[in-house]
Amino acid sequence: MLELIEAGARRLADAGVAFGHGTANAFDEAAWLVLWKLGLPLGELDAVAQRAVNPAERAQVATLLEQRIASRKPAAYLTHEAWLQGVPFYVDERAIVPRSFIAELLADGTVDPWLGEHTRQVLDLCTGNGSLAVLAAMAWPDVKVDAADLLPEALEVARINVDRHGLQGRIRLLQSDGLAAVHGPYDLVLCNPPYVNAAGMAALPAEYRAEPALALAGGPDGMDFIRRLLREAPGRMAEGAVLVLEIGNERANFEAAFPSLEAVWLETSAGEDQVLLLTREALPA
Repeated sequence: MLELIEAGARRLADAGVAFGHGTANAFDEAAWLVLWKLGLPLGELDAVAQRAVNPAERAQVATLLEQRIASRKPAAYLTHEAWLQGVPFYVDERAIVPRSFIAELLADGTVDPWLGEHTRQVLDLCTGNGSLAVLAAMAWPDVKVDAADLLPEALEVARINVDRHGLQGRIRLLQSDGLAAVHGPYDLVLCNPPYVNAAGMAALPAEYRAEPALALAGGPDGMDFIRRLLREAPGRMAEGAVLVLEIGNERANFEAAFPSLEAVWLETSAGEDQVLLLTREALPA
């Protein structure tokens, strides 16, 4: 088994595929694909590393690896599964592959100091496949969550995940162009919006271009959606509410666009420049 994974990793590396949709390197990606194809637990490589692999299984793995290379689709689109904080989610080409660093902040309690007994209504804006909405509902059992997205097909994927985790009674799915069709008032707004700037979009590897462009492209400086969001957000936020916003590698563009905003930068595994927090009071009225 281990030899098959190592050979697959070499094949992926030699083909120059790009990672970042659940794995960061060729070995981890090969392990994911091999274990998934053979129906083995994804988190237990050590336990099966010496397992024998028969010729038919080798052929199945080879076909999957060639599909990954030829299509340049993220592995999650081939397996229809992605994981955030140990929680499995269904995904396909109708929604971007979930990978938000906000998931870490929900799991480790980083956001909790800004919350309290008043925190009852949560909005996950640009919900995609619904993963952050599900994680928020799991983190705070007493809250209700609205999960909104512009794309109806993305909401179809989100419905699968809400149902999969039995959260139909606490998560409401809404089609909305930004905040247009949501009302609140919300005590917490989570948003992983389209923020990739135009130059970044042009340079994206094929794996990222396989995802819905509307979920990624943020205009010339990456701030188009965010400008509108910050104008409209106060009207949807309750007193004492906070907005948790992911902006990826766009901190310089964010600070250039909003030089007077008092943002709290939250530490994630990628550093302190990927996710920020804004209180309602910090936002212009």
